[in-house]
Amino acid sequence: MSDTRRRVKVYTLNEDRQWDDRGTGHVSSTYVEELKGMSLLVRAESDGSLLLESKINPNTAYQKQQDTLIVWSEAENYDLALSFQEKAGCDEIWEKICQVQGKDPSVEVTQDLIDESEEERFEEMPETSHLIDLPTCELNKLEEIADLVTSVLSSPIRREKLALALENEGYIKKLLQLFQACENLENTEGLHHLYEIIRGILFLNKATLFEVMFSDECIMDVVGCLEYDPALAQPKRHREFLTKTAKFKEVIPITDSELRQKIHQTYRVQYIQDIILPTPSVFEENFLSTLTSFIFFNKVEIVSMLQEDEKFLSEVFAQLTDEATDDDKRRELVNFFKEFCAFSQTLQPQNRDAFFKTLAKLGILPALEIVMGMDDLQVRSAATDIFSYLVEFSPSMVREFVMQEAQQSDDDILLINVVIEQMICDTDPELGGAVQLMGLLRTLIDPENMLATTNKTEKSEFLNFFYNHCMHVLTAPLLTNTSEDKCEKDNIVGSNKNNTICPAKESEDKENLPKRTSPGGFKFTFSHSASAANGTNSKSVVAQIPPATSNGSSSKTTNLPTSVTATKGSLVGLVDYPDDEEEDEEEESSPRKRPRLGS
Repeated sequence: MSDTRRRVKVYTLNEDRQWDDRGTGHVSSTYVEELKGMSLLVRAESDGSLLLESKINPNTAYQKQQDTLIVWSEAENYDLALSFQEKAGCDEIWEKICQVQGKDPSVEVTQDLIDESEEERFEEMPETSHLIDLPTCELNKLEEIADLVTSVLSSPIRREKLALALENEGYIKKLLQLFQACENLENTEGLHHLYEIIRGILFLNKATLFEVMFSDECIMDVVGCLEYDPALAQPKRHREFLTKTAKFKEVIPITDSELRQKIHQTYRVQYIQDIILPTPSVFEENFLSTLTSFIFFNKVEIVSMLQEDEKFLSEVFAQLTDEATDDDKRRELVNFFKEFCAFSQTLQPQNRDAFFKTLAKLGILPALEIVMGMDDLQVRSAATDIFSYLVEFSPSMVREFVMQEAQQSDDDILLINVVIEQMICDTDPELGGAVQLMGLLRTLIDPENMLATTNKTEKSEFLNFFYNHCMHVLTAPLLTNTSEDKCEKDNIVGSNKNNTICPAKESEDKENLPKRTSPGGFKFTFSHSASAANGTNSKSVVAQIPPATSNGSSSKTTNLPTSVTATKGSLVGLVDYPDDEEEDEEEESSPRKRPRLGS
């Protein structure tokens, strides 16, 4: 099936509030006799198997987001999403859903988010009961407001009505003005009520309210309200950390003010979700799904905006490969690119294709050839991770570059030679890097892989090239002392019982080598620290992104709503952090108690 308009990815939200990728296929709407109604069907593009069969229920609330997403819940704690390759396809399916439910396709949500039993009670209510009257926004009414917000959280329909009232009356900004007054008056009781109010409003789970709360005008006051948890003897110092300790750090100056604002906003909202908000109860877990989506789509927008700024990317490439660039700067640049590639996995398929094509046009492979051969272990490791993204995105593109380079250059410093050299001279005793590189080479020469992505001519040419040009490079060190000489030059000496070609000696910079996950899966961070908020240590929620396949159709877990970490110094190019030397000693004092979100 070649209709890209109907090409979709199917996602389900797991119990950890992370989106699981169920595969890529093509969606259609048709009548299914067994289900007794119009249904959404998604068949896998790889083998035609059924990825999704979902009846369009007349009472189910479907939500259309960001022009290319349709999200809905089929049962308690079971959320589904279709991510379309093209907006036109999303619009077509949305019209079918609205047609079944008798709704105008211009709406973004087809139903009020309420359960059936409450809907029946709702229909029996008089018309006037559809509204919620908010107390006047005054200091002496804060307790009443807090009680109202808390009371509606258990009722989906009352949450909806309260959210509408807050939006229509511009109530949030009035509340934040009261917060400033309470701080000036040192009104602790009022500040405790405002904590409950703002926390409750976040749990209303409404994107329209988030737009107000997370604006430049309001977000720091929202953070301020959340410092005054009544359960704590002393308020936290989150604003002090965000404004004074967390430093915005640009590997290359960002001239786009909108992009810079989006980066700041995303970091701060992520901080609210993962550091400030208490770990939600089972009852409260679903209240943060829209907040998670808010962060995720912000990150998609950040990647897209950076991708479109070719001047920015060109400057990054130029400094990355410039011999005059100092080691610390180069390490920041290559780590920035690694994180950038990891973030690109959140893009829609056609946008991700454009992203990697942009990198190829700017010369990502020649740049990797340089940095993968450098002495710095961290730089080499990050460069290998970037190379892995490229191989898995388009092995055909990498094969073409490798063959052309070998034909056009008389120099022995070729990308394929650099890869083989790094593989046979891996300094890791566990050979993690060598295993990763062997896996990438296998992807490049695997006949089955090439049959799926290239024609027979390319397959034959690359296999001939690899065996004729590369096999002697791989086998020569086994027959001669070539690799031994190379290892000695790199201060890698000795041998082990298994006769590993280049066994590692214990080196001083071994501890600085980033730990790898399984081959092809990498850790990345969009990080922050809570140390300044309470004067103690930082905690970490590590983000794990699985590899993306070249055709995007395999089943895997993709952490769409990427959560942050609080690991010192790990947010490359965005924020720099203070030292946390007392981390182990004062762990119990950390405000972090959230293991639930890992992006």
